[in-house]
Amino acid sequence: MNLTKENLGRIRTDALDVPGQNYFDLPEKVLQFGTGVLLRGLPDYFIDKANKKGIFNGRIVVVKSTDAGGADAFEKQNGLYTLCVRGIESGNKIEENIVNASISRVLSAKTEWEKILETASNPQMQVIISNTTEVGITLVNEDVLNSPPQSFPGKLLAFLYKRYTVFNGAPDKGMVIIPTELIPENGEKLEAIVEELAHLNKLEYAFLDWLENSNYFCNSLVDRIVPGKLPQAQHLEMENKLGYKDELMIMAEVYRLWAIEAEHPIVKEILSFSAADKGVVIAPDIEVFRELKLRLLNGSHTFGCGLAFLAGFTTVKEAMRDTDFCQYMRDLMMNEIAPAIAAKDLSLQSSRMFASSVLDRYENTYIEHQWLSIALQFSSKMKMRNIPLLLKYYEDNAQVPELMALGFAAHIVFMRPTFEEDGKYWGEWDKKLYVINDDNAAWFQEKWAAKEPSVVVSNILADKDFWAADLLKLPGFEKAVTAAVLHILQKGVIYSFKEDGLLEISGVNLSKAR
Repeated sequence: MNLTKENLGRIRTDALDVPGQNYFDLPEKVLQFGTGVLLRGLPDYFIDKANKKGIFNGRIVVVKSTDAGGADAFEKQNGLYTLCVRGIESGNKIEENIVNASISRVLSAKTEWEKILETASNPQMQVIISNTTEVGITLVNEDVLNSPPQSFPGKLLAFLYKRYTVFNGAPDKGMVIIPTELIPENGEKLEAIVEELAHLNKLEYAFLDWLENSNYFCNSLVDRIVPGKLPQAQHLEMENKLGYKDELMIMAEVYRLWAIEAEHPIVKEILSFSAADKGVVIAPDIEVFRELKLRLLNGSHTFGCGLAFLAGFTTVKEAMRDTDFCQYMRDLMMNEIAPAIAAKDLSLQSSRMFASSVLDRYENTYIEHQWLSIALQFSSKMKMRNIPLLLKYYEDNAQVPELMALGFAAHIVFMRPTFEEDGKYWGEWDKKLYVINDDNAAWFQEKWAAKEPSVVVSNILADKDFWAADLLKLPGFEKAVTAAVLHILQKGVIYSFKEDGLLEISGVNLSKAR
């Protein structure tokens, strides 16, 4: 049996949240650019949940913008798909299976552009969501009356111009537009591109006025790990358990956040689905959520990445099973990162509460997050995410953050190229080779040419242009990092956690600094 509208009534299991047949009669209220798993696992999850609570009562028209893949599975399954939520929340194991009925249809921009434009004539359309990758929000000087325009901003502008024309510029027929691409100020940047493109297309002044004053472009931040398809064995196991076949089944972690920046009351009124789940936050300023995610989630990943890999761990969940490494990550976030980001608009308590949720996510046994994937562009991540944390910690405490120093030292060791071949740099650890996927690998190769670890560390910290800061001026930091680098090279990372008294940084024994 396939997952379809007609077969919903034949599903016999208590382990599943199934929509009622009346959901298929709900009007289309959302136009979504993108069929990716992040959209289906986060915004579409919230909308489906709200519909089931009788709050939003609207479905989604999805625009498939690329040539890859097809809409056949969506059509065959009436837009239905199973979302398997797996993970830990407040120490409790969570397993949920949800049949999502939020998608009404999927249309191809390449072959069904006129049908997509027809949705602009729907008076109940209110919201536009996108996830077209970061490259999608770029300006392409093109004729938006092409069928279809090439770029996402071009397609968006064409839709808005069609809507303006159909409704004669009615102020209440504008849209709430929420890009979820992972770039800062994504709404503001998209709005600026769309407005510039409208000028380049010499669209009339009245439309430009309507575009600016009747539409709401919102910055947003999304945070949920959605690995997508389950491994084949797990997929078949779930199909057997649920009693139907589902080509579109995906998995997501428990944690979810969609922070939307908006001040106008009408935006919150239109985005009524926000009332269905605490994971949707509508606020005048979402910078605090960006700071929490960047420093505690991404930042701890970056500090812990080199240590975990050099200690022999392949995945995050594998590393978090190790009591000592888990304690390292906990203490790093709770005692060094959280205090460093605490400010007037972000209390230490709030920072530590978020850190607790991050630890739950790290311990999710269903997510296969590879440390080598996290190490992609390792040095840039260290510079952007963690150097500001390091400087802020020193500003507040005037002493060495022991765990940051250890993570930084492991970063230096990980970034030691053994050789270069065809433009690709390779490192070696424990007699195993690994690719250093980093644009600055040649810079590290040059620094490691000094051979002597203390000189290597000094040269790396001294490069103010690279780090945008003079790290040699931080009291005790050079000594701490050098000690850690020497220890890792001579004894291996694992002893940093397991041999009491073996590693001292600035006179502090890490194994007793907990």
